[in-house]
Amino acid sequence: MSSPPRRPLDDLLLYRLSRLIAVGGSMVIRLCEGRFGITRREWRLIATLASRGELSSSQLAEHAQLDRARTSKAVGSLVAKGLLSRAHPAGDRRQVLLGLTARGHGLYDELFPLVTQINAELMEALDADAACGLDDALRRLQARAERMAGEAVLPKADRGRRGAAQA
Repeated sequence: MSSPPRRPLDDLLLYRLSRLIAVGGSMVIRLCEGRFGITRREWRLIATLASRGELSSSQLAEHAQLDRARTSKAVGSLVAKGLLSRAHPAGDRRQVLLGLTARGHGLYDELFPLVTQINAELMEALDADAACGLDDALRRLQARAERMAGEAVLPKADRGRRGAAQA
């Protein structure tokens, strides 16, 4: 008796989205790294600060949807590159607000239109109705994913920490 045929990964939404991001996003990554000397993670933080203004590190991590360790590493790199500044609000030396420097704003002003153009060219594959439908579908899928993630009881990945702790 033969087993039923297995479905290909191409049938899975998350796989298809991942492939789209890999191909479409590679153009943005090449711009970021090759022309502007920043990583895609650094670009995400720059774009977040450009659109939201000064934020604490934890707020930045939350809005950029990155973990705090990766955010902290990228922040350090951006400060070293002169694209981001750290400031203390008046009277509170414990709090640190992160913001773009003039150089960071300049990079954003130069890179954002290029990223927008890549997105616009991708969207040319859809007519206006399909684009509205996609926007609505993505909004609903995002809301559903956030609900599911909040309710899920799943094991966390063991990225070698337990093995290292036991050694």
